[in-house]
Amino acid sequence: MAPVARPRVRAAPKSRRKPKPVEYNILLTATLCLLAAGAVMVYSASSARTLLESGGDGTGYLVKYVTFGAVGLVILQALARGGLDLLSRVTPALLGISFLLLLAVKIPGIGVEVNGARRWLGAGSLQFQPSELMKLALVLYAAGLLATTPSKLRNLQGVVGPLLLVGGAAILLIASQPDLGSALVIAFTLGALLLVAGTPLSLLAKIAGVGAVLVLLFILIEPYRAARLTAFINPWAHADSVGFQSVQGQIAVGSGGLFGVGLGESVQKVFYLPEAHTDFILAVIGEELGVAGICGLLFLYGLIGYAGLRTAKAATTRYQQLLAAGLTALILCQALLNVCAVLGLAPLTGVPLPFISSGSSSLIVMLATMGVLLNLAARNTRHIMR
Repeated sequence: MAPVARPRVRAAPKSRRKPKPVEYNILLTATLCLLAAGAVMVYSASSARTLLESGGDGTGYLVKYVTFGAVGLVILQALARGGLDLLSRVTPALLGISFLLLLAVKIPGIGVEVNGARRWLGAGSLQFQPSELMKLALVLYAAGLLATTPSKLRNLQGVVGPLLLVGGAAILLIASQPDLGSALVIAFTLGALLLVAGTPLSLLAKIAGVGAVLVLLFILIEPYRAARLTAFINPWAHADSVGFQSVQGQIAVGSGGLFGVGLGESVQKVFYLPEAHTDFILAVIGEELGVAGICGLLFLYGLIGYAGLRTAKAATTRYQQLLAAGLTALILCQALLNVCAVLGLAPLTGVPLPFISSGSSSLIVMLATMGVLLNLAARNTRHIMR
């Protein structure tokens, strides 16, 4: 009896798509979790006061957050898939455009002034803050500069001098708006980049000392800045004036206890706490979700820091290493400065909480920053996590 021929079973085609490194998945997951938390907390922090002041359904700031968040996610996806080489080539143009926009802010009739600060361009709800774009442009510029001439990091005449010249000019323009918070974020980020690049600690200490003196002089020459510094030292002595916002933020966090009073149940956000949906959204989180909510938020930022630095360690070129470290430092420095200001550990600076606070410019630029970081993580073919 002849054997029966068995039909050939074709093997399933193997997927050509390589799995993403663990760092990529951690960064993307943490970012999406922060965005989800941001949408919930922006609505919670803004809806009640919006209803009381202007009526409507109280979703105005939520719609704005979701709209600009969607735009930011499109940019994130585009940058995560590719374009790093193009971005490195257009860095000089991006830096030049950022400087031109910062100068345009200073022109009366073009720059938009809000509460005595001239930081924005545009009109109505479509306003853009050039200092946010400058943050990303400076990290790209600094990473490229420090990567090309690593042997000149030991003196001010080498790479450090040009970087301080360009970075110092940007910091002065931003601080004169005035926006000391964004200026400090840039300064801390560039300092972290210089440290990672191998600049001697003695030289960094000298630069930091000169910078601290300049910041102190900048604060003391304006009475309101000096008042803020005094209020930071003892906010309760100025609870009815310059220390009002700081005190109300501390009351909100203290009222939340360990697990909070419940989502949407904050009292401070309605009657007392200014900028509850922007700079002080962490105080609302502390009141409604308690210490547990704040710790959960810090855990997500910690994941970004961990995965970002692992991405830098696994990068195959010096430029990619410095860029990954700089982008990670930018996100963490801004988050840390906001957290410290809300908890009373630093003077009020007006810096938004990355991915959480309502704010179109910051949200879009932070998501673009994460897109570049995801691109760098996806390029790492060797998995270093154990």
